[in-house]
Amino acid sequence: MTTTPDYFEYTHTVGFEETNLVGNVYYVNYLRWQGRCRELFLKEKAPSVLAEVQDDLKLFTLKVDCEFYAEITAFDELSIRMRLAELRQTQLEFTFDYVKVTEDGGETLIARGRQRIACMRGPNTATVPTLIPEDLVKALAPYTAGNTTHLAQAA
Repeated sequence: MTTTPDYFEYTHTVGFEETNLVGNVYYVNYLRWQGRCRELFLKEKAPSVLAEVQDDLKLFTLKVDCEFYAEITAFDELSIRMRLAELRQTQLEFTFDYVKVTEDGGETLIARGRQRIACMRGPNTATVPTLIPEDLVKALAPYTAGNTTHLAQAA
């Protein structure tokens, strides 16, 4: 029996344009990959929420961080693994594991990140917090981290 992983995965091959003069990956790319992983999740797992984003739902990134454990360079193969760490009425938090995958199937954790998101609605001059869309809550259910803290939405 095969078990489904508890993370949403975005795979990426590092390109030269993502490295600095020394040849290792420039730190801002890790944050870019978090955003890309989140976007692909919406496209693949919650297209109705993506449609809401194109209407009036706004997903504001309130906080982002990343801890680095090892360097990577051009043509390294990465798996960026997103999990839901916290779910509140209007905010949620993701964790991201950056895993270097080798040709022989080996894996090395090279970085770990977090991202806190607030759901908002309204015109840009008057946005207000809004409940996390139910379709997003349902889409995230399989991706809860093992150490999740507040996954029950308060009534």
